[in-house]
Amino acid sequence: MPSNKYSAAIMEESNNMTATAAVNGDTPPAEGLSENDSGVELTNENSPLTAAEPPSPFSPKQNGDAASPQDGNQCSSGSRKRSKKRPQEEDGSWDSCSEEKSSGASQLGLRQRPQPRTIFQAGLMPHSKPRRQSRKQEHGGATQCAGGPRGPAVGSDGVPEAPRLELMEQDSKDSAQSTGTSSSSETQPEYSDNKGFGIGELVWGKIKGFSWWPGIVVTWRATGKRQASHGMRWLQWFGDGKFSEVSADKLDSITAFPKFFSQASYTKLASYRSAVFQALEMASGRAEKTFPPCESDNPEDQVKPMLDWANGGFLPKGEEGLKPTHSADSNPLVHHVLDLSPPDYFPSPKRPRVSLCKSKAAPEESYSREQMVNEVLKNKRSIEDFCLSCGKTRAATFHPLFEGGLCQTCKNNFTETLFRYDEDGYQSYCTICCYGMEVILCGNDSCCRSFCEDCLNILVGSGTFDSLKELDPWICYLCQPHGPHGALVPRQDWSVRVQGMFANNSGMEFEPHRVYPSIPANLRRPVRVLSLFDGVATGYLVLKDLGFKVEKYVASEVCEDSIAVGTVNHDRKVIHVGDVRLITPELLEEWGPFDLLIGGSPCNDLSIVNPIRKGLYEGTGRLFFEYYRILQLLKPKEDDPRPFFWLFENVVFMNTHDKVNICRFLECNPVLVDAVKVSPAHRSRYFWGNIPGMSRPIIASQKDKLNLQDCLEIGREARMTKVRTITTNPNSLKQGKGVAQLPVLHNGKEDNLWITELEKIFGFPKHYTDVRNMNRQQRQKVLGKSWSVPVIRHLFAPLKDYFACEELPPMITSSTSSSTSSSSNSTSSTSPPSPASPDVQQSR
Repeated sequence: MPSNKYSAAIMEESNNMTATAAVNGDTPPAEGLSENDSGVELTNENSPLTAAEPPSPFSPKQNGDAASPQDGNQCSSGSRKRSKKRPQEEDGSWDSCSEEKSSGASQLGLRQRPQPRTIFQAGLMPHSKPRRQSRKQEHGGATQCAGGPRGPAVGSDGVPEAPRLELMEQDSKDSAQSTGTSSSSETQPEYSDNKGFGIGELVWGKIKGFSWWPGIVVTWRATGKRQASHGMRWLQWFGDGKFSEVSADKLDSITAFPKFFSQASYTKLASYRSAVFQALEMASGRAEKTFPPCESDNPEDQVKPMLDWANGGFLPKGEEGLKPTHSADSNPLVHHVLDLSPPDYFPSPKRPRVSLCKSKAAPEESYSREQMVNEVLKNKRSIEDFCLSCGKTRAATFHPLFEGGLCQTCKNNFTETLFRYDEDGYQSYCTICCYGMEVILCGNDSCCRSFCEDCLNILVGSGTFDSLKELDPWICYLCQPHGPHGALVPRQDWSVRVQGMFANNSGMEFEPHRVYPSIPANLRRPVRVLSLFDGVATGYLVLKDLGFKVEKYVASEVCEDSIAVGTVNHDRKVIHVGDVRLITPELLEEWGPFDLLIGGSPCNDLSIVNPIRKGLYEGTGRLFFEYYRILQLLKPKEDDPRPFFWLFENVVFMNTHDKVNICRFLECNPVLVDAVKVSPAHRSRYFWGNIPGMSRPIIASQKDKLNLQDCLEIGREARMTKVRTITTNPNSLKQGKGVAQLPVLHNGKEDNLWITELEKIFGFPKHYTDVRNMNRQQRQKVLGKSWSVPVIRHLFAPLKDYFACEELPPMITSSTSSSTSSSSNSTSSTSPPSPASPDVQQSR
């Protein structure tokens, strides 16, 4: 207690003192002081209503007189000398004070210590609280001296006696009032405004200046402060353990995890990662949820199953499993107080801790998918505990399309291959397992999903695959009305879950993009595109390759050679509108509305390769703000459900402050994609945007050429597998450091890449730039400013869940996948109408 600290300090100075010092710095008491006058404070250290820290015994008094232990001893016994002689008038006052003391009392004090105000509180130890004194009372020297200072009573042997607690009349009234208040609060809930969020509930909270943060509702007694106002809640935040009073309107249940979880904050802020981890650890404890042991020591891998569980709705118990284990409202004194010491990242695996991922788990039961179906249908086990793709138990995450889970291996394969499409426009692999050799295709217009033979025969029923081949056409389970099909049950919210699973990661703190649910296949419409800095119409080429129906494609471009390439190759279906700086809101209103905005401003003044670059705010760098201006004009309002997507591209090698400024304006972080993974040339680019799945791994398709030799003409030999980034500069074709060498050998001699070979490296058709009698340098210049076709194909593929697609000719059976279907959904009928035809205009 504080009194012990101050008493010990003064007792060490003198062994002749007859009593210890008082808490507030008063002089030692006399032996004749009664026990009930002792000013001992009975303080409960665990109580939030602790008294304030006592002032120093050497601090000056309010009336200007300096009080010190030496003064007290001189007045009482004279055994200690003063260090400085006091004025004569002060000595007189001391003497008069001594005459007024009762007989047998040898102590002297400057002011009287008031009676302690004892407070009783239900469930807590009684403690004393000193009363405040006015200055008028402090100046009453005679009264103060008569009362004597307060201090602990000391026995004859010098040991302080145990204090006795005696109540004054006013103390009894205060105690009765406090007890009555506590009794009434015990019978009524602390938060009784019918807004929910009782004590102990796990919630998301929002206060001004901060993003949504996880916390737990606590009683006001845990905070050491006042009761919460009407409609407010006291929250203790995960991560740092601090308390805040938050409006109930700014709270939401922890079950709304996909809505309020910020991937940007999670990536950037260690405190946010720690808070999320602690919240999920408490939630999993309440729900009695266990996770499979994690083989990796990486904290991110350990927490990933917990995040997947939270994003999946905390299944199988859901919201019911996260409720407090006791009725907190029945007794407000029973509450949880977090004892948090936030680590720098996650709790280190080197620290002794209880980890749900690292704990020793029970041996994993081995099931085949046939046994899994038997357990689910006959033994009534939850299919969420199984991996729908392979049948393993202890699924790491949920399957976004169908009821069931995915193990970590199947999840990684699922994210890599779900948006891979073949030349016929359909998925390369099965929608359920993302494997499969023989698949059947959905016959619904604009639906590109496929289902393999094993999944249909095992999950739906034996012989299902053969029976579906006889249907003409067959509509897949995601396009049909919701209902179970054996053990295969589509999720009702699959259109939201599949997009949330591919939410873009961010490295800086920004609010997550709006997630648009997938549109049913029969409601999808042709896409309307505005392309800024269009170049050679790479965007239109990719959209048509993916099978999209393009209603209009408006392009802004000033290079005459690039305009000629786009016009010739796409039969004037690309509408060119000239300089981007001349596009006004009135023109956008006339041309629009648009569903997709794409573009990449010139990088000449941004790339650090250019020694005379001018930066983002000068030269061609300023054109970025034209993209930003048009983006703000095209963005739909919050209440507009129409999906709107945008994509912005620029060079990776730019100054950090330019990149930060672009991120600040676009309110998101870029995704780094290198074309070397899907082509023979390095080409690292930053892509900003809100297209789902931009951050998923990029995987080469069957028709992508990965080696330089695959792009060369007959009789030519590649000297290397990959080449460096190809720009508008002819010297960029030379390879090597220090000693430049050409990448091709032709007839035993070094040779440069031909233009047709450059077109194949970028993914364009052969002779794509052979227009307008352009020479080699002009054709390389337009190619050097263009996008890599396989990269844009990778980024645009998830848009097939939103916009209508054409029926493409069937793909020839390959070694990876063969499509089996009825004639209606595997063969192409009449060619679709052009984007500007009256048929399309009428359908919209």
